[in-house]
Amino acid sequence: MTSLNHYLSEKRSAVLAREALIDAGNAGPNALAARVTAEGRSGVRRIRIRDHQVISDSPPDFAGYNLGPSSPELQLGVLGSCVTHIFLIQASHRQVPIDSLEVEVSGRIDPRGGRPGHEDIPVWPHDIGYVVHLESPASEAEVKALFEAVEATCPILNLLRNPQQIRAEVKHKRTASQDKRTDVEDTLA
Repeated sequence: MTSLNHYLSEKRSAVLAREALIDAGNAGPNALAARVTAEGRSGVRRIRIRDHQVISDSPPDFAGYNLGPSSPELQLGVLGSCVTHIFLIQASHRQVPIDSLEVEVSGRIDPRGGRPGHEDIPVWPHDIGYVVHLESPASEAEVKALFEAVEATCPILNLLRNPQQIRAEVKHKRTASQDKRTDVEDTLA
């Protein structure tokens, strides 16, 4: 198996080209978008981002079919993916060799959160942490500087550490009356 160092060489070229665009004033904000739909009778969430699709589902104890990771699990995966990617970017930029890289993310979510008697337990994922498993001939000082750069520049890590206000609205399109929906639901049962 090859190490990541061949990839880091390619990554360095891309990083330097991107930085040249930014330095020349030829780069600006990028719009990000995702669309999620709840699928039919299963309730599976289909996440569409650009030309990609990801399925999110719940375990059976939460009326799911276990067809994909839950939203909290995806969040941990997103954090791990971003930390991993920023490690690669920073390593390529700093020319720190990496033979292998794995990021392990953990957290907790408690279904009792916010319920009577458990108001002090958050309803969101918490106790989140990550461990980086890095194999590299780099010195401890190089790895420490690399880690500090990742911590300073990782977008998702910093989003979670420095949350922001999120705009929200509901666009409601009224459908048939409740009585008609009940009749339809009865025929599907």
